[in-house]
Amino acid sequence: MTNVHFPVYILLLLLIYAIFIPLSKGGYNNKFKIQTVSVLAIAWALSSSLLICVLKEGSFMYNFGNWSPTIGIQFAVDEFSALMTFVVLTLATLIIIYSLKDIEHEIAEPQFLSYYTLIFLLLFSMIGMIFTNDLFNLYVFLEILSITSYGIISIKRSKDNLMATLKYLIIGTVGSASILIGIALLYMVTGYLNMSEVNGVIGGAWQIYPRNILLSLVFILTGLGIKSAIFPLHTWLPDAHSNAPTPSSALLSGLVVKIYIFSIAKILFRVIGIDIIQTIGVPEFITYFAILSMIAGSIFAIGQKDIKRMLAYSSVAQIGYIFLGLGLATELGLGAAFFHVITHALMKITLFLSAGAIIYKTGKRNIDDLKGIGYEMPITMGVFTIAALGMIGVPGINGFISKWYLSMAVLDANKPIYVVLILISSLLNAIYYLPIIMSAFLKESKSGKNVMVLDSLPKTMLITMVTLAGACIIIGIFPNIVMDIIKKAVPTFLFIN
Repeated sequence: MTNVHFPVYILLLLLIYAIFIPLSKGGYNNKFKIQTVSVLAIAWALSSSLLICVLKEGSFMYNFGNWSPTIGIQFAVDEFSALMTFVVLTLATLIIIYSLKDIEHEIAEPQFLSYYTLIFLLLFSMIGMIFTNDLFNLYVFLEILSITSYGIISIKRSKDNLMATLKYLIIGTVGSASILIGIALLYMVTGYLNMSEVNGVIGGAWQIYPRNILLSLVFILTGLGIKSAIFPLHTWLPDAHSNAPTPSSALLSGLVVKIYIFSIAKILFRVIGIDIIQTIGVPEFITYFAILSMIAGSIFAIGQKDIKRMLAYSSVAQIGYIFLGLGLATELGLGAAFFHVITHALMKITLFLSAGAIIYKTGKRNIDDLKGIGYEMPITMGVFTIAALGMIGVPGINGFISKWYLSMAVLDANKPIYVVLILISSLLNAIYYLPIIMSAFLKESKSGKNVMVLDSLPKTMLITMVTLAGACIIIGIFPNIVMDIIKKAVPTFLFIN
């Protein structure tokens, strides 16, 4: 396989550039901007080649230095990890292109280079978590991801911003400690940290140490549940995502949270195995919290006046859809969950960036102040409308396909009541998204003049938002672009030996 080293090349490129940024002598100038986008373009090209290679030649294991997997570092590269890497780098590139102008209005100039250093370390850790097949290295990458996440929130340095970061830090530290304890317990009863090795002996260990493995799962799922913001472990998310700079909000809600959810899928299906998790009722347990998250997240979103805070609570609800798919523990359920990981990333990044564009242009965050904004910023609100309708589940947009696949999965699992709950959640989505859209286009602004003008925004911001909205529609019309790849990957999660 000619592209076998590409996962390492991607990681090295991101890490080396993160180290290089603070050494840049020219500061935040056009040369730096071109360099930054160029590095991401190279990483994206590598991920594209890797995805094509894996689709043609199949998945593979990459052993660093040819060490035995038992004592060495190993990457597992399959269809979904390759697809997820491609999606992360594609969306991150668009977010960073958007940020080149946006951050000039959000953070102090001396922090610009520090901000991009943190972002590249964040991307490095996310890609590492996607590929790693080792529990210890999963934790190492997770800690880097956590620390850089705190950094890209706190860099704004306002009072509310720092308080949100402190809250996230405290709760996130509890989550990290819980994950570490869970991994230690699992190592204690299996003697391995490599995920494949653990999976190979977990059946025998379960016969001897069932309580230890159950306790390990409780700690790991609690920790990753905090990180992925499933209700009621979500309490850090609304403050953190609403107070962060807009590009940070998009990264955190669109991508970072999804990496933690992907890690849960890895632990449940590739490490512990479907037989054990079904024996102890983990899927049902996850399903209950998923439903709670779907409904409660939307209810809390309805009462919000700050647009970014409303979007943050919306993420809690949408995370519930993903967990519902995981909780079904079937091929259709897991496929629907993975599909929504990608579609929600697209929609939520689009929503955060369009909300950020409104704040950039007008300084308005209060939803009540957005009357007539569709005339002042028609492109921005058009983009927002497409993504919001996708969240509700309007046909022709990717969010509808997610809910369709999820509904088919719950019917296949003989749980029709969940279809009703999906519909209720969609109705709640409509209650807080539709008034914003109608107010923007159908009500007069406070000035009393609704004259249609084109958005007065930097082209980098407009192009990014329009591209994302276009992707939402394309996947809504041609979902098999993504789903065909996911269908190949799902069996490796459910039936790995």
